[in-house]
Amino acid sequence: MAELFAKWRSGLAKSSKTAFGRLATLFGATEITTETWDELEALLIQADLGIETVADILDSLQRLVRSRGLTRSEELSEALRAELRARLEIPPILEWKACPSVIMVVGVNGSGKTTTIAKLAQRFQSEGRSMVFGAADTFRAAAVDQLQVWGDRLNVDVVSGAPESDPGAVAFNAVQSGVARKVDLVIVDTAGRLHTRFNLMEELKKVHRVVGKALPGAPHAIWLVLDATTGQNALQQAKAFKAAVGVTGVILSKLDSSARGGMAFAIQRELGLPILFAGLGEKPEDLTPFDPDAFVDGILGK
Repeated sequence: MAELFAKWRSGLAKSSKTAFGRLATLFGATEITTETWDELEALLIQADLGIETVADILDSLQRLVRSRGLTRSEELSEALRAELRARLEIPPILEWKACPSVIMVVGVNGSGKTTTIAKLAQRFQSEGRSMVFGAADTFRAAAVDQLQVWGDRLNVDVVSGAPESDPGAVAFNAVQSGVARKVDLVIVDTAGRLHTRFNLMEELKKVHRVVGKALPGAPHAIWLVLDATTGQNALQQAKAFKAAVGVTGVILSKLDSSARGGMAFAIQRELGLPILFAGLGEKPEDLTPFDPDAFVDGILGK
């Protein structure tokens, strides 16, 4: 457990050293004043929690100060930690009742989808699960090649199509292949697309529909990979993808490279989506199930 918390502290070092790191100076042995609240508001906004989330947190803390009669700013430290922790959900236990269970992985260009899929596959293999990859990113030849390389390394069959072929057809074939081979999981890699491009989002909806035709009830999970370095822009991405295909969970990639860890709170407040995994490094084992306690302690530098 200590090793796990150390990994979170290390992975969140950039977030904890920026805006969150300046909280220690704010929470000194001084009186709580109007300036204290102004500084705290500015720091939390800089940490990318989002204006609405910050307003909620400050409102809750001010009520707590009044009800408990707190007067020293140092007394706010643990209150803030508790307030932040209360805004993060423990991710649900992943249960795969269908055989195969189909996971669609979506996100914008450069978010780290394909690498994340490889890391997920290694995790699922360690749990004894078999799988097939669907290379439905047919517009970027390198994406198919990249997934094939990972498939070779992991001994996972990859279903692909010709360059610029119909991604829906590839997804359909991948699901049918998974059914025929009786694997546990089919993981479909979709093309990276800007959430603002209407035609591309419509195409993603088509892939979603086709997967359901290949296997009634599928996809059983739709996971959105968000690049944590994009901060609040990730929230707009998440809203668009949730509206298009009904995203069921979020994976925060590149969290170790980001100083904007606070956007996790905005995602949960605005979307009500569970954060399932977080990328805390380059190695496969660095894709870690999201741990709200470790996350809050990590960004606060505890």
